Amino acid sequence: MENEMLSIGEMARDSGLNASALRFYDGAGVLVPAWVDPVSGYRWYGIGQLDEARVLARLRRAGMPLADIRLVLAGWSGADTDLVRRLLTAHLRRLERGLADARSEFSTVRALLENRGDPMTSTRTPAVRLAVAAPELAAALDAVRFAAGTDPELPMLGGVLFDIEGDTLHTAATDRYRMAVAQAGTSGHDGPRAQAVVPSPLVDAMRALLTGDGSATIGLDGDRVVLETGDREVAGQCVDHDYPDYRRLVRLPTGTRCLVDVADFRKAVETGPTRLGEAREQGGAPCELSVLKVGGDGTVAVCEDGGDGRGDIAVNRAYLLHALTAGARERLILEFGAPTAPMAIRRPDSEHTFSILMPVRLED
Repeated sequence: MENEMLSIGEMARDSGLNASALRFYDGAGVLVPAWVDPVSGYRWYGIGQLDEARVLARLRRAGMPLADIRLVLAGWSGADTDLVRRLLTAHLRRLERGLADARSEFSTVRALLENRGDPMTSTRTPAVRLAVAAPELAAALDAVRFAAGTDPELPMLGGVLFDIEGDTLHTAATDRYRMAVAQAGTSGHDGPRAQAVVPSPLVDAMRALLTGDGSATIGLDGDRVVLETGDREVAGQCVDHDYPDYRRLVRLPTGTRCLVDVADFRKAVETGPTRLGEAREQGGAPCELSVLKVGGDGTVAVCEDGGDGRGDIAVNRAYLLHALTAGARERLILEFGAPTAPMAIRRPDSEHTFSILMPVRLED
């Protein structure tokens, strides 16, 4: 029988749906395998199901609801395709209406923006020079670098913000779906607040120099930033865009706090089941989700059954693992609000170094 069928791995390779997505669509009754091994539980698909899987992948990328996709696939191989055509046409019209509405709203927002003008003034100063302990700066960069964006349409997010205020250097990074902030003590600067967005490649070059226990010097001069450690130096241009007000973005209401052992929790996340995230939630690509449940006793667990949706928090599994690594502690505090509110990952010994993850809406 197996010679006449496609394994789940083969189906994933040829259809454009990964194995996790195929398992999800099986559970949702949208694309059920032709045969499941009763001993191993391994899924096998009929050759004819490959076309259905490809159609499913395309319709999901187009944002069609699962309820409609079920009907499309039910009528796909039938002689009467009228229902399929009507469903496709109806969804296309919804998309067109949605786009028209979005264009109208965007036009209004742009008009408001133009009338508002630009009340913000740049916080950069002509010249800033300060000293910071190399290990402390390295730790601050390690805590935030993972959250920097890569979207060319948003160049201001493509690096790490250096925010110098008083005797503190705040670092921040975000790609919209996650954010991380940290800080390091400084000396030598007693001027006004100054900011610079350091592009990610330059941040990585700086981090490569921060290997010793000595002091490092950061210099800002207009749109140029330089880092000196001993007789070594790296310099480059700052990103020529203002950064969003990150302090506003990290003001979260106090939620339920759970202290976790990072090694144990990481293993549970890595080996636990996942669900497929709504494609548009994470930059237009499906993502593996870990569904977390907070217990009444202050514990947090990865839902073994994929979650029932009642109070569960779904987050991008890869992003969660990155945040656990960046936390750099044997124990971390996970802070949860509502299922739609950001989840915070905090260090027990510092309220100033933490990251937040946006939750992801579970599939219909």
